[in-house]
Amino acid sequence: MNKVLLAEFYSSSLLGFASAAEVTEAAGTMAAEEAAAIANTLLTANNVWMMLCTALVFIMHLGFAGVEAGFGQAKNTVNILFKNTLTPVIGIITYFILGFNLMYPGFVEGEGYEWFGFAGWFLTLPEGGTTVDYVGGGYTYWTDFLFQAMFAATAATIVSGAVAERIKITSYLIFTLLFVGFVYPLIGSWKWGYGFLDDMGFHDFAGSTLVHSVGGWGALAGIMVLGPRIGKYVDGKVVDKPGSSVPLAVIGVFLLWLGWFGFNGGSVLSADPGATSFVLVTTSLAACTGALGGFIAGYAVFKRLDLGMVLNGLLAGLVGITAGADVISPGWALFVGLVAGVLVVLSAVTLDKFRLDDVVGAVSVHLTCGVWGTLAVGIFSSNPEHSFFTQLKGVAICGAVAFAAAYLIFFVMDKISGIRVSAEHEEAGMDSHEHGIRGYTIVYDE
Repeated sequence: MNKVLLAEFYSSSLLGFASAAEVTEAAGTMAAEEAAAIANTLLTANNVWMMLCTALVFIMHLGFAGVEAGFGQAKNTVNILFKNTLTPVIGIITYFILGFNLMYPGFVEGEGYEWFGFAGWFLTLPEGGTTVDYVGGGYTYWTDFLFQAMFAATAATIVSGAVAERIKITSYLIFTLLFVGFVYPLIGSWKWGYGFLDDMGFHDFAGSTLVHSVGGWGALAGIMVLGPRIGKYVDGKVVDKPGSSVPLAVIGVFLLWLGWFGFNGGSVLSADPGATSFVLVTTSLAACTGALGGFIAGYAVFKRLDLGMVLNGLLAGLVGITAGADVISPGWALFVGLVAGVLVVLSAVTLDKFRLDDVVGAVSVHLTCGVWGTLAVGIFSSNPEHSFFTQLKGVAICGAVAFAAAYLIFFVMDKISGIRVSAEHEEAGMDSHEHGIRGYTIVYDE
């Protein structure tokens, strides 16, 4: 019954004590109160989902730590875990101080090709920051910051795995501070902050380029400046350096897959059931075919059932679908993941040919497959406005800036104080020299 009929009904009723106008006003008030209650309920549901996704992305740091420590040599386990513990610490604090406001400087969607802005230091609660007036009632300002801060720290963690086992801990931490504080949020603002990449139609749903390939370019710059580990390449041959724990690496990969439900699912930026469930399906399907691609390509290249390539293939599928998880159909998601799984193997082999030593395969997983996934949007997207050329241009711009900035940071630090540990420390292991303890210690009773 609409408000006019409701008013006429009560005004003509023997029990009606108010005029039609008064009843209409009362009905309008009730409707407004109901609408407000519904809006606040939706805000709560959306915010709870976003906080859960924040926790899932946070747990990815434990996954990265497991993968890196598992693939790394036992003598460097503590050093690896030390870096992976401080990376989110530095990332969150840096993002609080300036990163968030550099990434979201207040660009207006569709108004000009803006490329730089800064909304000020630290966090300042905007009007409506904890109500339905903020981002359409999707979540609160505080949840927004924390969710995005987890993404920022992830970009630096990608670099950690590639440069492991020979970089000075101080050099890595300084790089993390600069990369997360300035480079990542600046590039991110060009798309997610409504900068010029967004204006030209570039699409990156959850960060195949803005997070993964940006981190991958940083990793590539790092291993180029550092050089390979001692004994990795001998007489033209690649020497395998056994990891400390295969089970730990497997656990790390599954933790990352779990975290990706928050990484991609949270990028819907609400608890919308249709959009969220669709994204989770495409994400999982690509992970599965990525693992199969790594399995098949690994067997074809190495003539063995290579678990490492299956694990990296799974991660490659996740990275590949991240840019288009919202616009690529489940069927094409299978294909995107499969190609990513094959590419990660070919990329790893190619890096070794150029003597580019990547301990965990971070460049192959995050850079190579991040680029592939972003370009795949221009091929398989259900949105006809998405263009392959636009995707390619966005990838090139982000890659050029991320690589140049990362290379400059590493190069300058190397010239000033050196970024690599001594040969003695590298061969003996950095745990004993830099931390005074070992990652694995067996004590025998006398």
